[in-house]
Amino acid sequence: MGLAAGALVAALLPAAAAQAADEPDPRIGLGPGLNPWSDAASNIELLDNSPKTGSFLAQNNSDLAFTGDYAISGSYNGFQVYDVSDPATPELRGAFVCPGGQGDVSVFGDLLFMSVEETRGRIDCTSDPITDAPTQRFRGIRIFDISDIDSPRQLPGVQTCRGSHTHTVVTDPNDASNIYLYNSGTAGVRSATELAGCESAPVNSNTPVTTGNPAQWRIDVIKVPLAAPETAAIVNQPRIFSDPDTGAYNGLQNLPPNGQHPSGTNYSPAPNTNTCHDITAYPEVGLAAGACQGNGILLDISDPANPKRTDAVADPNFSYWHSATLNNDGTKVIFTDEWGGGGGARCRETDKPEWGADAIFDIVDGKMEFASYYKLPVPQTNQENCVAHNGSLIPVPGRDIMVQAWYQGGLSIFDFTDSANPVEIAFYDRGPISGTSLSLGGYWSTYWYNGNIFGNEIARGFDSLGLTASEHLSDDEIAAASAATVDELNAQHQTKLTWTPSFEVAGSYVDQAERSGALSGDPLTSVTEGFATAREYAGQGASTAPLVRHYLNAALKFLGNNGDQGKARRAIVDLRDSTPCEAGCKLPTKVAASHSPEPSTFGEASTASVSVERVGTEGADPAGVVTVSDASGKQLGSVELTKGSGTVKLPANLPAGSHTLTATYAGDANNATSSVTFSVTVNAAPGTPTQPGAEAAASKTRVKVQPGKPRFKKSFKVVVDVKATGADSTGKVVLRIDGKKVATKRLDDGRVVFTVNKRLKVGKHQLTVAYQGTKAVKASKATTKFRVVR
Repeated sequence: MGLAAGALVAALLPAAAAQAADEPDPRIGLGPGLNPWSDAASNIELLDNSPKTGSFLAQNNSDLAFTGDYAISGSYNGFQVYDVSDPATPELRGAFVCPGGQGDVSVFGDLLFMSVEETRGRIDCTSDPITDAPTQRFRGIRIFDISDIDSPRQLPGVQTCRGSHTHTVVTDPNDASNIYLYNSGTAGVRSATELAGCESAPVNSNTPVTTGNPAQWRIDVIKVPLAAPETAAIVNQPRIFSDPDTGAYNGLQNLPPNGQHPSGTNYSPAPNTNTCHDITAYPEVGLAAGACQGNGILLDISDPANPKRTDAVADPNFSYWHSATLNNDGTKVIFTDEWGGGGGARCRETDKPEWGADAIFDIVDGKMEFASYYKLPVPQTNQENCVAHNGSLIPVPGRDIMVQAWYQGGLSIFDFTDSANPVEIAFYDRGPISGTSLSLGGYWSTYWYNGNIFGNEIARGFDSLGLTASEHLSDDEIAAASAATVDELNAQHQTKLTWTPSFEVAGSYVDQAERSGALSGDPLTSVTEGFATAREYAGQGASTAPLVRHYLNAALKFLGNNGDQGKARRAIVDLRDSTPCEAGCKLPTKVAASHSPEPSTFGEASTASVSVERVGTEGADPAGVVTVSDASGKQLGSVELTKGSGTVKLPANLPAGSHTLTATYAGDANNATSSVTFSVTVNAAPGTPTQPGAEAAASKTRVKVQPGKPRFKKSFKVVVDVKATGADSTGKVVLRIDGKKVATKRLDDGRVVFTVNKRLKVGKHQLTVAYQGTKAVKASKATTKFRVVR
């Protein structure tokens, strides 16, 4: 048995427990009041409160379970059903009176289970006095058929010798026909005349107990056949606290370790391991963690009907091992200490952070190794019952985060990814119910369920809350946690949480790498820019998948394989590989084409200048072949691209007139095919009836961009000079950029200057100027490429 030594406390306390803030914690000094109340919140908001009503007004709320759109709120007087399909406005769907306390609930399919421990519990669920205990009293686990959620139907339950304080649903991965319930009773043992077979033995003694069949020092394993739940019955009562050497049933802690609690008061409740208070099962890893009054234990539940203890720990700072939560990997376990039994003020300024706190253990080779304590890091008043209580994981990928109830200490959300240094990242707290005396209230349990936090407040009713983004928790992390949905939730029956690859999941890991400092500076900028661009394209539909994958790959270039960078890298790879992509996932391209000279003359050679560029990406210029064809599909010529461009020689015998030609890019290993149509004008040869007269003079057009590399969002000039042999160059010049007409101006003494105000994207562009010629001067054109820079 391991021991979390008190000498280690000072070195192992979390920073959150003693952190100093620049401003006073807003939870300090909250005013008293039941309703209305004062409250304080950080990185979370209260969405709605549903006050207790009717027969439940005077009874304490207890634990919660969830199924589909419903939250089942347990109570000492029965249970209530809330519709939480809209977490901002939960609605009470039904209230079902069935007294017996404490009313902890769980669900499985169409079955609801409820723990009953008080002696007032009756088989018929009424509040009538009990006059004949053997035939009227019920203490154990009730079973309800909730296939009609509005009309639950009670089935025969399972009576137990110590009733049921809590219970745990346990599934068998190898048996879908049955489930099991681990029952923990903490009350006194019933007499054999009330329930046959019940037997009691003295506790609070180190004297070995080896004879008889006492109801202490065991749990009840109940088998529930799903096809006939009315036949549920106890099939085993394993003695999971036995001494393996002597066989003594009471083989773990039986007496307070040092007489009094380290606070100088008596232990309350006493840390006597004769039952478990709570057992949390994680069937998918074959493990359960039991919080068993005086010890925290691990159980091998690979055979659910026969759990076996594999490890146990104790701690003199712990008064009452109350509940347990495993992390999603099954490599850590948190135990809570309900010092004071939940009814005492145990978060006062004078209460040390290792009292009434959580103890966090790493599980190494099947054994527990103490890592640290975590306690609500702000003091509460003497009028507020406060101690560690029930909570659950918040499924943020890559992190271990828990939301936990602290009675009138409110709820605290903390990160225990680094088990030695847990830290609070959010909270919600109300002021005391009374400013003069301690009145029982606060959160019994707070659980995360499919995107929201729900809390059962002992005195004030049912709450729903929502996380808000902060420096501790990003929008992507909240969204990824919300996407990890389940059909039902019982906090003591943990299931493996998984995440479908998504931008939210990958973004969570990128955020974590930035938060930890593993990703910063230029690499961070490059990763976030590539990731953001991929996300933007993903929102435009499936056709942009090649661009999505391209920019995800661009982000990956700046991520290493280890640590938080490695985690982000693996998440982005998963996202990329899950992005469906057709036709080899080639990148989209765009073709530009123009005719030179334009117009040309029948019988003389002309060319088509073609260029191909990627759409939405930068990188190597597309390679391959561009073919030019006429309207009938006849190929007129082709060219192998060089640096993304080329010139196609067109036949000299194109008929006079206007033609629509198509330039088609065939694509390459990385770039998709594309095409464009462009117009060609062919004039009749000189001396023909349509164009009489002498042959026109040849011209030569030159173009220059000033400055050579225009800046993004800045205007620039295009200078065009046209010279002709033996004639003056007059007439119009047409300016095109990337194949699109920008402006037309007339020559002035053979020169024209264009001022371009069009906003061009950063990167390469092609500019073409076409001198249209006159009767005396032939047309000509010039093409150049330039780059716009930031």
